[in-house]
Amino acid sequence: MIEVITGDGGAEMAQRSDPSALRWLIGTELRQARLRSGRKQAEAGKTIGCTQAKINYLEIGRNQQQPEEVTKLLRFYGCDAAHSDRIASLAGRADQGTWWAAFSDVVPDWLKTFVGLEGLCATEFMYEPLLIPGLLQTQEYAEALLVDHLRVATVDVDRVVNLRMTRQARLTDEDTPLRFSTVIEETTLHRLVGGPQVMILQLKHLLELSELDNVIMQIMPQSVAVHDGLEGEFTLLDFTEAQSIGYVEFPDGAIYVQDQDQVAAYTKSEERMRAVALSPVDSAELIRKRLAKLRRTKE
Repeated sequence: MIEVITGDGGAEMAQRSDPSALRWLIGTELRQARLRSGRKQAEAGKTIGCTQAKINYLEIGRNQQQPEEVTKLLRFYGCDAAHSDRIASLAGRADQGTWWAAFSDVVPDWLKTFVGLEGLCATEFMYEPLLIPGLLQTQEYAEALLVDHLRVATVDVDRVVNLRMTRQARLTDEDTPLRFSTVIEETTLHRLVGGPQVMILQLKHLLELSELDNVIMQIMPQSVAVHDGLEGEFTLLDFTEAQSIGYVEFPDGAIYVQDQDQVAAYTKSEERMRAVALSPVDSAELIRKRLAKLRRTKE
């Protein structure tokens, strides 16, 4: 199943609490399990003594799912005890408030779910064909991208950038760091976003992040003319307890890929891209060469 959201429309999870994202994730698990079992919402409602409307609300994350309800539904759908217990444990976690609440007025509705899910996931892969991925951007690079931006008002630039910097904090979290991997196009290293000095700082930052054990950074060389990423950007989020989610963003909205066969196709694309990209060691060397050349040019 693919859900489109537009402007119109364990331990890791404890670090970045987001009740609405957690409800959405649990709802996705409930819906996928029901569809796999071939059961109707009305049948599910009878199992826990509620209306079909409530089952729908539980599946879209509108209502808070209770652990006992989640357990009964998943067992009714034929899920094994271990999986049922994992999802029920998610439902049993106390809401701690939304970690990004201070930025809520500058986060579009369609992006709020992703920000919440990113804070809850254990592993993330991101492919962005034209820019440095947001979690790897310096403040200066991020600011340069928002100069005269069509969809971000000038007055909001500082807070949007601050949110991006706050999201990055999970990369260096000492307790539960986000395991992040990415493939960056070589051409991106040559795009002078913000000018030479901004790019010098950005390339230095990439080299520093590449030394982290939880960050895998690979450069797609220009010599690889055709690869799976040519179809466009995508992100994969993997969770400790729940199933993986695919995410594809466009200017005014996003697609959330929930069907596991479709998610598997994106995972395969990730694997194929990483197989033809430079190794992390060779990628870091290429970044160093580009940085050295940029410094010489600036001088």
